[in-house]
Amino acid sequence: MTPEYYRESLSPNDKMNDSNLLSSQQETEIIELAQSLVRIKSLPGQEEAAIKFVAQKMTALGYDAVTIDAMGNVVGRIGNGATSILLDAHVDTVAVNDAAEWAIPPFSGVVENGRLHGRGSVDMKSAVAAAIYAGIAAKNSGLAAGKTIFVSCTVMEEDCDGENLKHLFQELNLKPDYVLICEPSNNQIMLGHKGKAQIAITTHGVSAHGAAPEKGRNAIYEMAEIIQRVEKLNASLPSKDDRKGTLVMSQISSASASLNAVPTACQVYLDRRMIPGETEETIQQEMAQLIAGKNATWAVGLLHKKSWTGLDIRYEPFHPAWEIERNHPLTQACVAAYRKVFGAEPTQFGFWDFSTNAVTPVRLGIPTIGFGPGDYRLAHMRDESCEVSQILDACRFYISVIQQI
Repeated sequence: MTPEYYRESLSPNDKMNDSNLLSSQQETEIIELAQSLVRIKSLPGQEEAAIKFVAQKMTALGYDAVTIDAMGNVVGRIGNGATSILLDAHVDTVAVNDAAEWAIPPFSGVVENGRLHGRGSVDMKSAVAAAIYAGIAAKNSGLAAGKTIFVSCTVMEEDCDGENLKHLFQELNLKPDYVLICEPSNNQIMLGHKGKAQIAITTHGVSAHGAAPEKGRNAIYEMAEIIQRVEKLNASLPSKDDRKGTLVMSQISSASASLNAVPTACQVYLDRRMIPGETEETIQQEMAQLIAGKNATWAVGLLHKKSWTGLDIRYEPFHPAWEIERNHPLTQACVAAYRKVFGAEPTQFGFWDFSTNAVTPVRLGIPTIGFGPGDYRLAHMRDESCEVSQILDACRFYISVIQQI
Protein backbone atom coordinates (compact mmCIF):
# COMPACT_ATOMS: atom_id res chain seq x y z
CA MET A 1 0.00 0.00 0.00
CA THR A 2 1.53 3.32 -1.05
CA PRO A 3 0.32 6.88 -0.58
CA GLU A 4 -0.36 6.99 -4.34
CA TYR A 5 -3.04 4.28 -3.94
CA TYR A 6 -4.88 6.53 -1.50
CA ARG A 7 -4.44 9.76 -3.45
CA GLU A 8 -5.70 8.19 -6.64
CA SER A 9 -9.01 7.45 -4.92
CA LEU A 10 -9.56 11.16 -4.20
CA SER A 11 -11.14 13.75 -6.45
CA PRO A 12 -9.03 16.75 -7.53
CA ASN A 13 -10.91 18.93 -5.03
CA ASP A 14 -10.19 16.50 -2.21
CA LYS A 15 -6.50 16.55 -3.06
CA MET A 16 -6.51 20.33 -2.95
CA ASN A 17 -8.38 20.48 0.38
CA ASP A 18 -6.02 18.22 2.32
CA SER A 19 -2.72 19.00 0.60
CA ASN A 20 -1.56 21.31 3.39
CA LEU A 21 -2.17 18.80 6.19
CA LEU A 22 0.07 15.80 5.38
CA SER A 23 3.00 15.27 3.07
CA SER A 24 3.44 12.13 1.00
CA GLN A 25 6.35 11.16 3.24
CA GLN A 26 4.23 11.57 6.35
CA GLU A 27 1.46 9.41 4.85
CA THR A 28 3.99 6.63 4.32
CA GLU A 29 5.45 7.00 7.81
CA ILE A 30 2.03 6.93 9.50
CA ILE A 31 1.16 3.59 7.96
CA GLU A 32 4.61 2.19 8.67
CA LEU A 33 4.26 3.24 12.30
CA ALA A 34 0.85 1.57 12.56
CA GLN A 35 2.34 -1.60 11.05
CA SER A 36 5.22 -1.58 13.52
CA LEU A 37 2.85 -1.16 16.46
CA VAL A 38 0.68 -4.08 15.35
CA ARG A 39 3.81 -6.25 15.30
CA ILE A 40 4.52 -5.49 18.97
CA LYS A 41 2.44 -7.65 21.29
CA SER A 42 1.03 -5.51 24.09
CA LEU A 43 -1.48 -7.19 26.36
CA PRO A 44 -2.68 -5.17 29.38
CA GLY A 45 0.18 -5.03 31.87
CA GLN A 46 2.67 -6.08 29.18
CA GLU A 47 2.98 -2.89 27.12
CA GLU A 48 6.57 -1.97 27.97
CA ALA A 49 7.99 -2.59 24.47
CA ALA A 50 5.18 -0.67 22.77
CA ILE A 51 5.39 2.28 25.17
CA LYS A 52 9.16 2.61 24.86
CA PHE A 53 8.88 2.35 21.08
CA VAL A 54 6.30 5.15 21.06
CA ALA A 55 8.42 7.32 23.36
CA GLN A 56 11.44 6.92 21.08
CA LYS A 57 9.31 7.75 18.04
CA MET A 58 7.90 10.91 19.62
CA THR A 59 11.38 12.05 20.58
CA ALA A 60 12.75 11.36 17.11
CA LEU A 61 9.87 13.25 15.46
CA GLY A 62 10.56 16.36 17.51
CA TYR A 63 8.04 16.45 20.37
CA ASP A 64 9.02 19.15 22.86
CA ALA A 65 8.73 16.78 25.83
CA VAL A 66 8.10 13.05 26.20
CA THR A 67 7.24 11.56 29.60
CA ILE A 68 6.51 8.04 30.83
CA ASP A 69 4.57 8.13 34.11
CA ALA A 70 4.71 5.69 37.02
CA MET A 71 1.88 3.56 35.59
CA GLY A 72 3.68 3.25 32.25
CA ASN A 73 1.65 5.64 30.09
CA VAL A 74 3.56 7.88 27.71
CA VAL A 75 2.58 11.45 26.85
CA GLY A 76 4.18 13.74 24.32
CA ARG A 77 3.84 17.53 24.46
CA ILE A 78 4.08 20.08 21.69
CA GLY A 79 3.98 23.80 22.37
CA ASN A 80 3.17 25.72 25.52
CA GLY A 81 0.21 27.84 24.48
CA ALA A 82 -2.83 28.97 26.41
CA THR A 83 -5.30 26.52 24.81
CA SER A 84 -4.58 22.85 25.35
CA ILE A 85 -5.96 19.65 23.83
CA LEU A 86 -5.13 16.03 24.56
CA LEU A 87 -5.47 13.24 22.00
CA ASP A 88 -5.65 9.85 23.69
CA ALA A 89 -5.16 6.37 22.25
CA HIS A 90 -4.36 3.20 24.20
CA VAL A 91 -1.66 0.76 23.09
CA ASP A 92 -2.87 -2.39 24.85
CA THR A 93 -4.93 -5.01 23.02
CA VAL A 94 -6.95 -8.08 23.86
CA ALA A 95 -5.29 -11.47 23.50
CA VAL A 96 -5.21 -13.70 20.44
CA ASN A 97 -6.14 -17.29 21.30
CA ASP A 98 -6.85 -18.51 17.77
CA ALA A 99 -3.85 -17.30 15.75
CA ALA A 100 -3.86 -20.38 13.50
CA GLU A 101 -7.38 -19.51 12.33
CA TRP A 102 -6.56 -15.98 11.15
CA ALA A 103 -6.44 -15.53 7.37
CA ILE A 104 -3.40 -13.25 7.86
CA PRO A 105 -1.17 -13.78 10.93
CA PRO A 106 -2.40 -11.45 13.70
CA PHE A 107 0.97 -9.82 14.41
CA SER A 108 2.25 -9.50 10.85
CA GLY A 109 1.10 -5.91 10.31
CA VAL A 110 0.47 -6.68 6.65
CA VAL A 111 -1.23 -4.12 4.39
CA GLU A 112 -3.30 -5.90 1.77
CA ASN A 113 -6.16 -4.69 -0.42
CA GLY A 114 -6.01 -1.26 1.17
CA ARG A 115 -6.34 -2.54 4.74
CA LEU A 116 -3.94 -2.91 7.66
CA HIS A 117 -4.37 -6.38 9.17
CA GLY A 118 -3.66 -7.63 12.66
CA ARG A 119 -4.52 -7.45 16.32
CA GLY A 120 -4.86 -3.82 17.34
CA SER A 121 -5.26 -2.51 13.80
CA VAL A 122 -8.73 -1.30 14.81
CA ASP A 123 -8.47 -1.23 18.58
CA MET A 124 -6.47 0.91 18.40
CA LYS A 125 -2.90 1.13 17.13
CA SER A 126 -3.90 2.80 13.87
CA ALA A 127 -5.23 5.70 15.94
CA VAL A 128 -2.01 5.77 17.96
CA ALA A 129 -0.03 6.33 14.76
CA ALA A 130 -2.51 8.92 13.46
CA ALA A 131 -2.50 10.90 16.72
CA ILE A 132 1.29 10.89 17.03
CA TYR A 133 1.73 12.27 13.53
CA ALA A 134 -1.11 14.75 13.93
CA GLY A 135 0.77 16.43 16.74
CA ILE A 136 4.02 16.79 14.84
CA ALA A 137 2.31 17.77 11.58
CA ALA A 138 0.43 20.53 13.41
CA LYS A 139 3.71 21.75 14.86
CA ASN A 140 5.58 21.72 11.54
CA SER A 141 2.75 23.52 9.70
CA GLY A 142 2.38 26.24 12.34
CA LEU A 143 -1.11 25.14 13.39
CA ALA A 144 0.05 24.58 16.97
CA ALA A 145 0.94 28.25 17.51
CA GLY A 146 -0.58 29.54 20.74
CA LYS A 147 -1.64 26.04 21.77
CA THR A 148 -0.41 23.08 23.77
CA ILE A 149 -0.90 19.65 22.21
CA PHE A 150 -0.68 16.50 24.30
CA VAL A 151 -0.74 13.03 22.76
CA SER A 152 -1.17 10.28 25.35
CA CYS A 153 -0.56 6.63 24.52
CA THR A 154 -2.02 4.79 27.47
CA VAL A 155 -1.92 1.32 29.00
CA MET A 156 -4.35 -1.19 30.51
CA GLU A 157 -7.46 0.36 28.93
CA GLU A 158 -8.92 -3.03 28.08
CA ASP A 159 -9.07 -3.95 31.78
CA CYS A 160 -9.25 -0.57 33.50
CA ASP A 161 -10.58 2.12 31.18
CA GLY A 162 -9.89 5.62 32.47
CA GLU A 163 -7.53 4.52 35.24
CA ASN A 164 -4.57 5.34 32.98
CA LEU A 165 -5.56 8.97 32.38
CA LYS A 166 -6.43 9.35 36.05
CA HIS A 167 -2.86 8.41 36.99
CA LEU A 168 -1.38 10.51 34.20
CA PHE A 169 -3.35 13.63 35.09
CA GLN A 170 -2.60 13.31 38.81
CA GLU A 171 1.11 12.65 38.45
CA LEU A 172 1.76 15.39 35.89
CA ASN A 173 -0.78 17.83 37.35
CA LEU A 174 -2.37 17.92 33.92
CA LYS A 175 -5.85 19.16 33.04
CA PRO A 176 -6.21 19.96 29.33
CA ASP A 177 -8.96 22.24 28.07
CA TYR A 178 -10.23 19.59 25.65
CA VAL A 179 -9.86 15.83 25.16
CA LEU A 180 -10.28 13.87 21.95
CA ILE A 181 -10.64 10.11 22.46
CA CYS A 182 -9.33 8.31 19.37
CA GLU A 183 -11.21 5.02 19.79
CA PRO A 184 -12.48 3.46 16.52
CA SER A 185 -15.63 5.09 15.17
CA ASN A 186 -15.39 4.56 11.39
CA ASN A 187 -14.26 8.20 11.32
CA GLN A 188 -17.58 9.37 12.68
CA ILE A 189 -17.80 12.08 15.35
CA MET A 190 -18.87 10.39 18.59
CA LEU A 191 -20.73 12.52 21.12
CA GLY A 192 -20.57 10.06 24.02
CA HIS A 193 -20.87 6.49 25.19
CA LYS A 194 -22.80 4.27 27.53
CA GLY A 195 -21.88 4.04 31.18
CA LYS A 196 -20.63 0.91 32.87
CA ALA A 197 -21.24 -0.66 36.25
CA GLN A 198 -19.68 -4.02 37.06
CA ILE A 199 -21.29 -5.53 40.13
CA ALA A 200 -20.60 -8.61 42.26
CA ILE A 201 -23.58 -10.21 44.03
CA THR A 202 -22.80 -12.77 46.74
CA THR A 203 -25.28 -15.10 48.41
CA HIS A 204 -24.42 -16.55 51.81
CA GLY A 205 -25.15 -20.06 53.03
CA VAL A 206 -24.45 -22.41 55.92
CA SER A 207 -22.09 -25.33 55.53
CA ALA A 208 -23.25 -28.90 56.11
CA HIS A 209 -22.18 -32.34 55.03
CA GLY A 210 -23.48 -33.41 51.62
CA ALA A 211 -25.10 -36.39 53.29
CA ALA A 212 -27.21 -34.08 55.48
CA PRO A 213 -27.97 -31.01 53.34
CA GLU A 214 -31.05 -30.19 55.39
CA LYS A 215 -28.75 -29.01 58.17
CA GLY A 216 -27.21 -26.34 56.00
CA ARG A 217 -28.28 -23.56 53.65
CA ASN A 218 -27.16 -23.85 50.04
CA ALA A 219 -25.78 -20.54 48.70
CA ILE A 220 -26.18 -21.75 45.10
CA TYR A 221 -29.89 -22.39 45.61
CA GLU A 222 -30.11 -18.94 47.18
CA MET A 223 -28.64 -17.50 43.98
CA ALA A 224 -31.00 -19.39 41.63
CA GLU A 225 -33.88 -16.94 41.82
CA ILE A 226 -31.53 -13.97 41.57
CA ILE A 227 -30.26 -15.37 38.26
CA GLN A 228 -33.81 -15.44 36.91
CA ARG A 229 -34.39 -11.89 38.16
CA VAL A 230 -31.31 -10.67 36.30
CA GLU A 231 -32.62 -12.06 33.02
CA LYS A 232 -36.03 -10.45 33.56
CA LEU A 233 -34.52 -7.11 34.55
CA ASN A 234 -32.43 -6.97 31.39
CA ALA A 235 -35.54 -7.52 29.27
CA SER A 236 -37.41 -4.73 31.06
CA LEU A 237 -34.74 -2.01 31.01
CA PRO A 238 -36.11 1.19 29.43
CA SER A 239 -34.84 2.75 26.22
CA LYS A 240 -34.42 6.42 25.36
CA ASP A 241 -33.53 8.04 22.04
CA ASP A 242 -33.01 4.58 20.50
CA ARG A 243 -30.55 3.70 23.26
CA LYS A 244 -31.13 0.90 25.70
CA GLY A 245 -29.29 -0.17 28.80
CA THR A 246 -28.23 -3.78 29.16
CA LEU A 247 -27.51 -6.19 32.00
CA VAL A 248 -25.66 -9.46 31.58
CA MET A 249 -24.47 -12.04 34.07
CA SER A 250 -20.95 -12.81 32.93
CA GLN A 251 -19.50 -15.07 35.63
CA ILE A 252 -20.56 -17.39 38.44
CA SER A 253 -18.57 -19.20 41.16
CA SER A 254 -19.16 -20.87 44.50
CA ALA A 255 -17.22 -21.77 47.64
CA SER A 256 -17.58 -24.75 49.93
CA ALA A 257 -15.52 -26.68 52.45
CA SER A 258 -15.26 -29.56 49.96
CA LEU A 259 -17.05 -31.22 47.08
CA ASN A 260 -18.99 -33.10 49.75
CA ALA A 261 -20.27 -29.97 51.50
CA VAL A 262 -23.14 -27.52 51.08
CA PRO A 263 -21.72 -24.30 49.53
CA THR A 264 -21.32 -21.38 51.93
CA ALA A 265 -21.11 -18.71 49.22
CA CYS A 266 -22.05 -18.17 45.60
CA GLN A 267 -21.01 -15.12 43.60
CA VAL A 268 -22.09 -13.78 40.23
CA TYR A 269 -20.58 -10.91 38.25
CA LEU A 270 -22.89 -8.51 36.43
CA ASP A 271 -22.07 -6.15 33.58
CA ARG A 272 -24.55 -3.25 33.45
CA ARG A 273 -24.35 -0.76 30.57
CA MET A 274 -26.13 2.53 31.26
CA ILE A 275 -27.67 5.16 29.00
CA PRO A 276 -27.72 8.91 29.74
CA GLY A 277 -30.06 9.66 32.61
CA GLU A 278 -29.28 6.47 34.52
CA THR A 279 -27.35 7.22 37.70
CA GLU A 280 -25.74 5.59 40.68
CA GLU A 281 -29.12 5.69 42.38
CA THR A 282 -30.60 3.76 39.43
CA ILE A 283 -28.10 0.95 39.97
CA GLN A 284 -28.59 0.94 43.74
CA GLN A 285 -32.35 0.49 43.31
CA GLU A 286 -31.89 -2.30 40.77
CA MET A 287 -29.46 -4.21 42.96
CA ALA A 288 -31.78 -3.88 45.96
CA GLN A 289 -34.58 -5.40 43.87
CA LEU A 290 -32.38 -8.25 42.67
CA ILE A 291 -31.39 -9.38 46.16
CA ALA A 292 -34.67 -8.61 47.93
CA GLY A 293 -35.68 -11.42 50.29
CA LYS A 294 -32.40 -13.27 49.78
CA ASN A 295 -29.42 -13.72 52.08
CA ALA A 296 -27.26 -11.73 49.68
CA THR A 297 -25.09 -8.65 49.38
CA TRP A 298 -23.79 -6.66 46.43
CA ALA A 299 -20.82 -4.40 45.75
CA VAL A 300 -19.02 -2.79 42.85
CA GLY A 301 -16.67 -5.48 41.51
CA LEU A 302 -13.26 -4.00 42.30
CA LEU A 303 -10.36 -5.19 40.16
CA HIS A 304 -6.73 -5.33 41.25
CA LYS A 305 -4.09 -5.30 38.51
CA LYS A 306 -0.40 -4.57 38.13
CA SER A 307 1.00 -2.34 35.38
CA TRP A 308 4.13 -3.16 33.38
CA THR A 309 6.09 -0.82 35.66
CA GLY A 310 5.05 -2.85 38.72
CA LEU A 311 2.53 -0.30 39.98
CA ASP A 312 -0.49 -1.81 41.76
CA ILE A 313 -3.74 -0.65 40.19
CA ARG A 314 -7.07 -0.59 42.00
CA TYR A 315 -9.93 -0.15 39.55
CA GLU A 316 -13.53 0.60 40.46
CA PRO A 317 -15.66 -0.13 37.36
CA PHE A 318 -18.50 2.33 37.82
CA HIS A 319 -18.87 5.10 35.23
CA PRO A 320 -22.09 6.90 34.25
CA ALA A 321 -22.88 7.52 30.59
CA TRP A 322 -21.87 10.86 29.07
CA GLU A 323 -22.80 12.93 26.06
CA ILE A 324 -21.47 16.28 24.85
CA GLU A 325 -23.92 18.83 23.45
CA ARG A 326 -24.08 19.30 19.69
CA ASN A 327 -23.71 23.05 20.11
CA HIS A 328 -20.67 22.78 22.39
CA PRO A 329 -17.61 24.66 21.07
CA LEU A 330 -15.62 21.40 20.92
CA THR A 331 -18.37 19.73 18.88
CA GLN A 332 -18.47 22.71 16.56
CA ALA A 333 -14.68 22.61 16.17
CA CYS A 334 -14.94 18.95 15.21
CA VAL A 335 -17.70 19.70 12.70
CA ALA A 336 -15.53 22.39 11.13
CA ALA A 337 -12.59 19.98 11.02
CA TYR A 338 -14.77 17.30 9.44
CA ARG A 339 -15.97 19.77 6.82
CA LYS A 340 -12.38 20.73 5.95
CA VAL A 341 -11.12 17.15 5.65
CA PHE A 342 -14.11 15.49 3.99
CA GLY A 343 -15.56 18.43 2.09
CA ALA A 344 -19.04 17.93 3.54
CA GLU A 345 -21.07 18.24 6.72
CA PRO A 346 -21.25 15.14 8.92
CA THR A 347 -24.52 13.40 8.09
CA GLN A 348 -24.90 11.98 11.59
CA PHE A 349 -23.18 11.72 14.95
CA GLY A 350 -22.38 8.52 16.83
CA PHE A 351 -22.64 7.18 20.36
CA TRP A 352 -20.42 4.29 21.47
CA ASP A 353 -22.03 1.26 23.12
CA PHE A 354 -18.82 0.59 25.05
CA SER A 355 -16.84 2.48 27.66
CA THR A 356 -13.56 4.32 26.94
CA ASN A 357 -10.88 6.39 28.65
CA ALA A 358 -13.29 9.33 28.31
CA VAL A 359 -14.65 8.43 31.75
CA THR A 360 -11.76 10.27 33.42
CA PRO A 361 -11.83 13.64 31.64
CA VAL A 362 -15.65 13.65 31.74
CA ARG A 363 -15.56 13.09 35.50
CA LEU A 364 -13.18 16.06 35.77
CA GLY A 365 -15.51 18.27 33.77
CA ILE A 366 -13.24 18.42 30.71
CA PRO A 367 -15.13 18.71 27.37
CA THR A 368 -14.57 15.38 25.61
CA ILE A 369 -15.48 13.96 22.22
CA GLY A 370 -14.54 10.89 20.14
CA PHE A 371 -13.26 10.13 16.64
CA GLY A 372 -11.08 7.32 15.32
CA PRO A 373 -10.27 5.11 12.35
CA GLY A 374 -11.63 1.59 12.04
CA ASP A 375 -14.97 -0.15 12.41
CA TYR A 376 -15.36 -0.85 16.13
CA ARG A 377 -17.49 -3.89 15.31
CA LEU A 378 -14.24 -5.55 14.15
CA ALA A 379 -12.46 -4.88 17.43
CA HIS A 380 -11.51 -7.96 19.46
CA MET A 381 -12.45 -10.17 16.51
CA ARG A 382 -10.54 -12.66 14.40
CA ASP A 383 -9.10 -11.10 11.21
CA GLU A 384 -9.25 -7.58 12.67
CA SER A 385 -8.33 -5.01 10.01
CA CYS A 386 -8.52 -1.27 9.37
CA GLU A 387 -8.89 0.64 6.12
CA VAL A 388 -5.66 2.52 5.43
CA SER A 389 -7.44 5.56 3.99
CA GLN A 390 -9.32 5.94 7.28
CA ILE A 391 -6.05 6.08 9.21
CA LEU A 392 -4.78 8.94 7.04
CA ASP A 393 -8.11 10.76 7.14
CA ALA A 394 -8.20 10.44 10.93
CA CYS A 395 -4.77 12.05 11.15
CA ARG A 396 -5.96 14.91 8.93
CA PHE A 397 -9.03 15.31 11.12
CA TYR A 398 -6.92 15.51 14.29
CA ILE A 399 -4.69 18.14 12.70
CA SER A 400 -7.71 20.16 11.66
CA VAL A 401 -9.30 19.95 15.13
CA ILE A 402 -6.07 21.33 16.58
CA GLN A 403 -6.34 24.18 14.09
CA GLN A 404 -10.00 24.84 14.94
CA ILE A 405 -9.89 24.96 18.76
